[in-house]
Formats: sequence, structure tokens, C-alpha cells
Amino acid sequence: MRRSPTVAAASALLAFLLLPALAPSAGAHGFTSTVYADASTPEPGVVRTELGLEYDLLVVSAAEYQDDRAFFDEGMAVWETGEEPTALAAHADTVLGYVTDRFEVTADGVACTPAQVGDVEITDREGVPYAVLVLDHDCGAPTDSGEPVDYEVRSTLFADDEGYVTGTTTILDYELDGAAGSAALTQHTPSFSTVEHWYERMGHFFVLGAEHLLLGPDHLLFLLALIVGSRRLRDVVLAATSFTLAHSVTFLLAALGVVSAPAAVVEPVIALSIAVVAAWHVWGMWRGRAAAPHEGVLEPARVGRLHLDRAGLDRADWFRLAVVFGFGLVHGLGFAGALGIDEPFSWALLWSLLVFNVGIEVVQLGVIAVVFPLLTLLRRRAPRTALWTGVVVAAGVTLVGLFWFGQRLLGLG
Repeated sequence: MRRSPTVAAASALLAFLLLPALAPSAGAHGFTSTVYADASTPEPGVVRTELGLEYDLLVVSAAEYQDDRAFFDEGMAVWETGEEPTALAAHADTVLGYVTDRFEVTADGVACTPAQVGDVEITDREGVPYAVLVLDHDCGAPTDSGEPVDYEVRSTLFADDEGYVTGTTTILDYELDGAAGSAALTQHTPSFSTVEHWYERMGHFFVLGAEHLLLGPDHLLFLLALIVGSRRLRDVVLAATSFTLAHSVTFLLAALGVVSAPAAVVEPVIALSIAVVAAWHVWGMWRGRAAAPHEGVLEPARVGRLHLDRAGLDRADWFRLAVVFGFGLVHGLGFAGALGIDEPFSWALLWSLLVFNVGIEVVQLGVIAVVFPLLTLLRRRAPRTALWTGVVVAAGVTLVGLFWFGQRLLGLG
């Protein structure tokens, strides 16, 4: 039977929205990096910044930027041996040249002069070696105008155009001449000013949260698995709400310093959650066919489902929500890890995280608002096409989730 133009258009648009997310990349966290910057003013006119940079990225980026092949060879030869500071010290000019060109501070529009303080040290963040570099930016004697100094921090460290990572975020914690808070510097918003309005600072975290979900295929695929596995709008709304509540809980608990988990555990479980939720839908379709083989089409299984309660949910519905909630708790740790939350509670940090979370939720609702109506249209106009579209998408998400799970479990991501 010939499909109507409306159904064909809906199918094409749905494929356009879903299939790019099935690309076999390593996930949202495999190709991103986080730089940590803690800025203060130990004395008038001086901005001291402690920078935390992924060691291997620092080596490859600085070696290429400064055309220092020897640094790459020596630096990678001692990676994860405990001898990393020796390579950094031997090529201090290469490291300093790269970092100071990519991390700048100005005061009232005038560039401050950077100088390294002490030797570069090595620390560990979630199992990843980080180089810790301290810089003092001399901004000159402050004026007596009585106005607060406009300190601007700009970071293009590990930029996308270097080709090694995509989407580096510099998390800046600052206390500069009485102005204190947090900011997120990205490729799209690489600079921050201490005289910015509060809503501009919060806007950075909103955009960061939106980008994290929209550009992060692991969390996006989890959401798509929930959508294709839901028959009613209420089902997907309840599942998304359960997911939201769960990851908000662990997200805020991480901000309070109550819970933490290593990325080596969190990331594989996130990948496994994608596969489980998607496979659940495929399994339900298969059970439905096994229960009624004479129908010749896939239908959701209703075998063994109990009576609905007052909320219109049966035991299987409640179990699905519980599973989604449990995985949401783990995803919250993943969101927290994306911002490198490893410090005690502060109000500035809490507000930043809440806005980051709002950015995530806005994109999540937007995806549901676009994808679910298309599925509903297909289910009404072409039920068989809709069912097979859901099965194919869910099967693809399952395979990608299992691939990521194995990759991250083996530390290959």
C-alpha cells in the first residue's frame, strides 16, 4: 500500500533525527576534556591561577603548538609512570608558551603579564593524570577610581581546531577582589568578566547543560530509548520525570560532597543503561509476537501484566520507572563528572549546577516534543512502519550501548 506524503515526510524526518545519534562514537565523555582553573588575588594587581590540565593532552597540544617533537616523545614515554614532572620541567618553555597563549587575563582591558610559580606537579582526577600549573598574572598597580576592577579571563586551551578533543570546558572558580563565583568557559563562550551580570554568568551554565545533552550521544541515546519504548505520552513523560528526579538527586548530592564515584565505574554503567532500556523495548516486541504468532506483526507484550492501579500503571510500568530512576542516579554522577565536581558545597557552585541542570532539562523536553509526536503520527497512519521503526532504532541503540559498555569497561574509550 502506498504511503501518504505525510507519513513519508514523518518517517524521513524521524530517521534524520534518530540515525545520527547511532554513530559509533565513544560517547560524550570520550572526546571531551575539562580544564580546572582556580583564580584569586593574593595581592593587589596580581591574579594567581592554579590550572589543572590533562597531562597527555597538554603534551600533544603543546608539542605541536610549539613544534617540539622531543617533548612529545619524552612526555608520552613517561605517561602514567610517576616521572611526568621530569618531562614537563625539561620542556618548561614549551609548556608555558602554549598555556600562556591559550589562557589570558586582562584587567580593565589591559593584558596582564604571566609568570610561572613553582614547578609543574602531577595529580590524579578520576584516574586521569593532570598537570597542575600555577601562574601569576601581573596586572599592574590598581587605579584609585573606586570602581571594581574588570578582570576578564579567556581560555582556549585544547580548542576544537587542534583536532584532539571536541568541546573542552574550563571550569573557573574565582575570588577576585571580592567578586566570587564559578563560570564555565567553552568554545562558544571562551571568556568571562567579573563585572558581568549574574544572569550572564548563569547563562553560560545553561548553555553548557544544553550542549552536554544535545551533543552528548550517550545521554541523548538513553532519552531516545525511553521515547521509542513508550506507547503513550504519559509513559514517556513519567519516565523522563523519573530520570530527571534521579539524576538531579545525585547531581546535587555530588555538589554537597556527599556522594562520588570514579568515572571508570560510572561511564560503563551509563553505557549499559542505554543498552538495557533499549533492549527492554525490543524484548517486549518479541514477547508480543511470541504471544500472538498468528498476527504476523510485532506488538507490545501484555502477557502476565497485572491490573492497573489508580494511576493507570501496572506492575511492569512501575518496574520500568524504578529501573529508569536507578539508571538516572548513575547518569547524575555522569553529569556531575562533566563539571568536575570534587569540591565542598558552595552557594555559587550550587546555583551554577542548578542552571546547568535546567539547560539539560530544556533540551530533554525539546527532544521529546519533536520526536514523540512524529512517532505518534506514524503509529496512527502506518502502525507497521512505526513498530518496525521503533524496533530498528531500539536495536541500534542496544548495539551501540553494548559497544560503548565494552569499550569503557576495557578503558578503550
